[in-house]
Amino acid sequence: MDNSTDSVKQNTMELLKTSESPQLLKIRHSMSHVMAMAVQKLFPNAQITIGPWTESGFYYDFDNPEPFTEADLKSIKKGMIKIINQNLNFERVEVTRQDVACRIKAQNEPYKLEILAGLIEPITIYKLGEQWWDLCAGPHVNNTNELNPKAFDLESVAGSYWRGDEKKAKLQRIYGTAWETPEQLEEYKRRKKEALRRDHRRLGTDLDLFSIEDEAGSGLVFWHPNGARIRLLIEDFWRQSHLEAGYELLYTPHIADIRLWKTSGHLDFYSESMFSPMQVDEREYQLKPMNCPFHVLTYASKLRSYRELPIRWAELGTVYRYERPGVMHGLMRVRGFTQDDAHIFCLPEQIGSEVLEVLNLTERILSAFDFTKYEINLSTRPEKFIGGDDVWDLATNGLVEALNAKNWNYKIDEGGGAFYGPKIDLKIKDAIGRTWQCSTIQLDFNLPERFNIEYVGSDGSRQRPIMIHRAIFGSLERFFGVMIESCAGDFPFWLAPEQIRLLPVTDEVITYAEELLSQLKIAGVRASIDRTGDRLGKLIRNGEQKKIPILAVVGAKEAEVGGASLRSRYEGELGLVNAYNLVQTATLANCKQNSRFSL
Repeated sequence: MDNSTDSVKQNTMELLKTSESPQLLKIRHSMSHVMAMAVQKLFPNAQITIGPWTESGFYYDFDNPEPFTEADLKSIKKGMIKIINQNLNFERVEVTRQDVACRIKAQNEPYKLEILAGLIEPITIYKLGEQWWDLCAGPHVNNTNELNPKAFDLESVAGSYWRGDEKKAKLQRIYGTAWETPEQLEEYKRRKKEALRRDHRRLGTDLDLFSIEDEAGSGLVFWHPNGARIRLLIEDFWRQSHLEAGYELLYTPHIADIRLWKTSGHLDFYSESMFSPMQVDEREYQLKPMNCPFHVLTYASKLRSYRELPIRWAELGTVYRYERPGVMHGLMRVRGFTQDDAHIFCLPEQIGSEVLEVLNLTERILSAFDFTKYEINLSTRPEKFIGGDDVWDLATNGLVEALNAKNWNYKIDEGGGAFYGPKIDLKIKDAIGRTWQCSTIQLDFNLPERFNIEYVGSDGSRQRPIMIHRAIFGSLERFFGVMIESCAGDFPFWLAPEQIRLLPVTDEVITYAEELLSQLKIAGVRASIDRTGDRLGKLIRNGEQKKIPILAVVGAKEAEVGGASLRSRYEGELGLVNAYNLVQTATLANCKQNSRFSL
């Protein structure tokens, strides 16, 4: 069996992000300067632009007449090691705008001139040794002897554009990574290799789950039968969970008159991410980038009473957003995707209890897919905001009370909320420790105001409801991609598109295999028979390559006693099991989300 290759090597070594470690920030920022210096030594015509740190390393963008090759990366790395071993100082120098402009012109570095134009006083440069320098605010290490020449690597070259604008100069970006110790570098490489093995785009092809067909357009997902089966199971579980939690389901249009998006404010603040409008019957229609305004219109279709609140509406609503070609990535960044949207209209005093119920539902749904570890941020009132202080305080306190009631650890992002309300963001941790932004709970004082929605209060007055936006998956496409990578395509039994494959050893047992298949299908088990007639070893290998949870070998002995010999991806050889127990166990496993098939 090949399931041993899909196990995750447990390693307790902690690899901090740059934003979590002041020392790593200095190391990686310094390494970017060392790299740029090495590049300009080897390629005197290369002009440098920007070189920031990333969460796992650094990069620099260069304008070089010739493309960098893999051989060039090796030469650059050798050059970096030489620079590090020279024990050169990093020196911070304050300069006047006029002085540094003269230096830049003398070096013929036009990109630096443009950067300089956007800087405010004081202007600083960092010198590396006596000759090389760059505009920079720091921080850096004091000397290159603080950089470990065995704890960094250059990873790849990619294309980029100056200022991220496709209409401006095309550049070359060299990515690198740097750590405090060689052991950290090796662990980073191991995790990166593991992430490549789990790449959802490769597994999507290998397991025939989905494709993105260029002929139809970029960023549009085609769900194949295997992927569509899993999606249907996810959707059914999602809908049933919401109905049990007191939600009602909505279906809303994919387009609307463009005036709706003017009212909602999306046309003013979100137009760059919206597709161009279309003309229909002398009216302009717009593909929806959000579901929210449709739910607001549904609320506004009649006058509501305070007795009706809270109203909880959920929708698996497909939306369309323009993404630039360079940023689309498999299922993670697409132009058409389905949000698991829900909106709650409630009274101010209901905020805390409603948010707590959202957190409970979020935990229930995510845990069904084996996501039980989270990073949580609470974003509070920014400098510019709408609504009164009392409403903001009530809303923020409601979020805090809900988080405290769950006893969840969270970080506060002071002033990080949107102008229209505070929010909670939840990132899930996958099987190899990566975090992914999925769930969000956003309070909104803006849309109720823009659409003038109201309810009749207990005293007969017209009052404004509080609107809560929330999503648990974020989008089905992205969540599906995260799930594929987390389980490496080894879906839990209840989600596997093919749960049991019967492997008949000879043609003489085909009739019995068909009878067993019929029993499994009647019980709702997704099963099939391998009818290729190959030898047993190949039948098993084929089933393992497709990551089918249970392979059921059927030979003369199994047919005689009315059973099958089972091989589980999770538990290995299970031995001979009679047909009744096989059907009952599979049926029970299907009823328990995230369960493994276990006798």
